[in-house]
Amino acid sequence: MSTMTGMMPDGRGAWRLGLAAVAGLACAAVIAKALPTTMDTVTNVLAPLCAVSDAGASSPLDKVEVIASHALPNVPGKRVTIVRVFYGPGGFTPAHRHAGTVTAYVTQGAIRSQLGGGPVEVFKVGQSFFEPPGTTHLVSANASATEPAELIAVFVADEGAELTTLLE
Repeated sequence: MSTMTGMMPDGRGAWRLGLAAVAGLACAAVIAKALPTTMDTVTNVLAPLCAVSDAGASSPLDKVEVIASHALPNVPGKRVTIVRVFYGPGGFTPAHRHAGTVTAYVTQGAIRSQLGGGPVEVFKVGQSFFEPPGTTHLVSANASATEPAELIAVFVADEGAELTTLLE
């Protein structure tokens, strides 16, 4: 037996390697075919969130980056969407509300937040907050005028819902 795993002196190792390569190419073809449909779905669902965030950005460093979006197979009609929100120094998002629920986790800096008529609170790295469906988010801002801040937001909302709506 050869010291290389799967290599037999009779050549079966090369056959196995060839079969693995064909299987890998077949999987890659299936993924490549499905990927545009999946990305189109994610883009269509998240376009309102990204457009609103970019339109309401207060700093050129403010942005939203989609991490993942998946239909929930055990909850028909619902989707979980995870985004990273970057706030530049002094950055903020105008008053808004979200479809469904949102759980936010601060990963950098500090975030100033006010939900409904509640108090303005500051959340630091490692802290999180929860927004019930339809809650008015009056303040969503970087608590620092000199350092960036970042949070991860997890949305659970109806499939196809506009995730963020700015308030006038």
